[in-house]
Amino acid sequence: MRFILHYPETNGTSRDMLDLGPLDEVAAAAEKAGFDAISLTEHPVPGASWLENGGHQSLDPFVALGFAAAATTRLRLMTNLVVAPYRNPFLLAKAAATVDKLSGGRLIIGMGTGYQKSEFFALGVDLAERAALFDEALDVLPLHWRGEPFSYKGLHFDARNVIARPKPVQDSIPIWVGGNSGRARRRAAEKAQGWLPMTASPQVAQTAQTMAITSQEQMATLIQGVKDAAAAAGRPGPLDFTSSYSGAQAAIAPNADADRHREEWAELEKIGVTWLIISPQSNSAAETFGFIEAFGGTYLS
Repeated sequence: MRFILHYPETNGTSRDMLDLGPLDEVAAAAEKAGFDAISLTEHPVPGASWLENGGHQSLDPFVALGFAAAATTRLRLMTNLVVAPYRNPFLLAKAAATVDKLSGGRLIIGMGTGYQKSEFFALGVDLAERAALFDEALDVLPLHWRGEPFSYKGLHFDARNVIARPKPVQDSIPIWVGGNSGRARRRAAEKAQGWLPMTASPQVAQTAQTMAITSQEQMATLIQGVKDAAAAAGRPGPLDFTSSYSGAQAAIAPNADADRHREEWAELEKIGVTWLIISPQSNSAAETFGFIEAFGGTYLS
């Protein structure tokens, strides 16, 4: 099992996102503590009412991960997740290739279709086209990263004999498909290197316009389904699967039952989970750094 530190999310608009810790220092601390990756989310222009009712701010994930890369040497850099339909796929591919190149091959792209109508409207993207735009991105990204001439006609573009350099260090950059739907799982099985499910209550899942995953048994069944679909598609290689750990704070609380948490994670590993996303609930930079040190000392050393 490998561990991802999700940079703490700042809710509302009353505080600056970096109040929870300078990103370069947080990334360096995560690497020192033994985390395997750091992740950031994406909301380029969220609705004000969403922010006022529990929504969270975000940095541009590629710019921020490039900054984190400069402060670290081995930490993987993950988007959790980038909304592919928001961008022309060639610009998305170039941003990803740049971070991967500058970091020495450490990028992982968690990528989803998005759900916030206000952002789609603000960015001029047709919400009804999001599935088709996502599928275009899955096709275009590997073509772009090959560094060889190619052509591709999409819904709103026609690339004719184009080429992109530099190539990323990785061949190719891992793509983890986010989302719980059957279509998301098929994409992960047939065209990606991992599946990034969202463990959520029915209420949260309804807001995100996706299927709820509410038990480990359900997760086990879905993971096996993705593996079976990948094998049927002639892709026998290993896939990565993530799980978000909702008890992150409890895992480092005074007198926490560390062995119980380890047992829970071992059970997740048995059903195929390869990466655990740890999201600290922090209110200050001091709390963020305290969490990282305590979690690393307890579980990662």
